[in-house]
Amino acid sequence: MASTTGRAQAGLPRPASIRLPGIVLGVGLGGFVDGILLHQLLQWHHMLTSTNHDRIGVKYYDPRTVSGLEMNTLWDGVFHTMCWIAVLLGLAVLHSRVTHNRRAVWTSPVLWGWMLTGWGLFNLAEGLLDHQILGIHHVHGGPHQAWWDAGFLVLGGLFLTGGHLLRRGSRPFAPGTPAEHGEGRRG
Repeated sequence: MASTTGRAQAGLPRPASIRLPGIVLGVGLGGFVDGILLHQLLQWHHMLTSTNHDRIGVKYYDPRTVSGLEMNTLWDGVFHTMCWIAVLLGLAVLHSRVTHNRRAVWTSPVLWGWMLTGWGLFNLAEGLLDHQILGIHHVHGGPHQAWWDAGFLVLGGLFLTGGHLLRRGSRPFAPGTPAEHGEGRRG
């Protein structure tokens, strides 16, 4: 079978990549882990927990009051809705791109590498935007919140690196070709 380079030179379309759906799935799933673990189970923060010290002037909703917890829970729900939409979108794009060997895609380290990359991108974007730039909440507020926030960013960087290494050490996966799934370009 012709290689991807040969396909491109011959004017044939390149096989669809699983990069985009993997990243979008990783962003959504990373957001769910953040929301479920840090917002709900550990109750370290909600979306507007630190607005009494934010950088944009959002009204403070004290999570220790009923009305404050209601508003924080509402914004946590908005956040979870965005995560849910990202997961659905990632699954839809993945389904549209994987036309053969659909079962094999879930065992492909390439997909899992892209998902880990997406989770890392979520941590970096959320950590920089919400914790640093806007200041609307922190990983774990209090005297050591800067360390918790820095750890969140470091974890995002580790996820990015881990995703890259996982993809790099894997066989390519071409989701749109009926031939052996190892042929074609890297996802």
